[in-house]
Amino acid sequence: MKISDLTIKNGIFLAPMAGVTDYPFREICASQGAECVVSEMVSAKAVCYGDKKTAILATLERDKRPAGIQIFGSEPYFMASASEKLMNYAPDFFDINMGCPVKKVVSSGDGSALMKNPFKCGEIVKAVKNAVNIPVTVKIRAGFDKEHINAEEVAKYCEEAGASAVFVHGRTRDMMYSGKADRYIIKKVKNSVSIPVVGNGDIYSAADALSMLIETGCDGVMVARGCLGNPWLFGEIVAAMEGKGYSPPTLKETGDVVRRHIELQTIYGESGLLPLRKQLAWYTKGMHGSAALRNRLNTASGAEEFLDIINIIYGK
Repeated sequence: MKISDLTIKNGIFLAPMAGVTDYPFREICASQGAECVVSEMVSAKAVCYGDKKTAILATLERDKRPAGIQIFGSEPYFMASASEKLMNYAPDFFDINMGCPVKKVVSSGDGSALMKNPFKCGEIVKAVKNAVNIPVTVKIRAGFDKEHINAEEVAKYCEEAGASAVFVHGRTRDMMYSGKADRYIIKKVKNSVSIPVVGNGDIYSAADALSMLIETGCDGVMVARGCLGNPWLFGEIVAAMEGKGYSPPTLKETGDVVRRHIELQTIYGESGLLPLRKQLAWYTKGMHGSAALRNRLNTASGAEEFLDIINIIYGK
């Protein structure tokens, strides 16, 4: 599939997830088959006010391409100004967050709160599109709540404003991450716009990805929680889409990827290793003896300590 002039061979995306999709995680997923990655969401106002954390969130210089930066905010001026400044990080596209359900974000009128005002969604897309010379995409939900399912309307406004693709999570904001994503909503969006539509929600296996494509007619799939602790899911999906056989990684191969993840995380220094606690807990969930070792992970702080624990689980 293509997003403007960007080609994503099989349409397999890593979803932006706050506190998860930092560079090391994006690199691991890309190495396992994710064809396009997106940064954690970056606050437009924080960018405009010179927040120091922006550089950590937005840096894409080591990423495999294409790679995009996701921005969030509710004021066209700040969104446009932030996107201009973020061009210094050489993104291949900007994704506008219109789907985050977190209370702190929504209470400020950002994220999925934007879906209450489809016209405003279009105004934001237009402002960003006029400010930069790269594709602009949007990530939306089915709607804000079950009484206001308006993904089609929002997608149309965004397309008219210049959006090059739309990512659709088939849940409403009030569902958060509970229940089941509604694929019929994704199908309706696909049938209502001419730009590429990527389905998101409940992709935990290659079968889930294929059925998403078949049931909705969408152009690609975006994987989120399904790849936590299982970046190999991307390789499984690639194999299925290309009609090839797939062999799950061996214990040694798994251990090598986890060790690589630890190595990549060291680019942030010792303090940057702390997010590994949850990442390694996801990797080792369900493994024999891992429960006790996860208690050690919760107090580990240095790279060598993390490696020692992982070597116990996977061997050297």
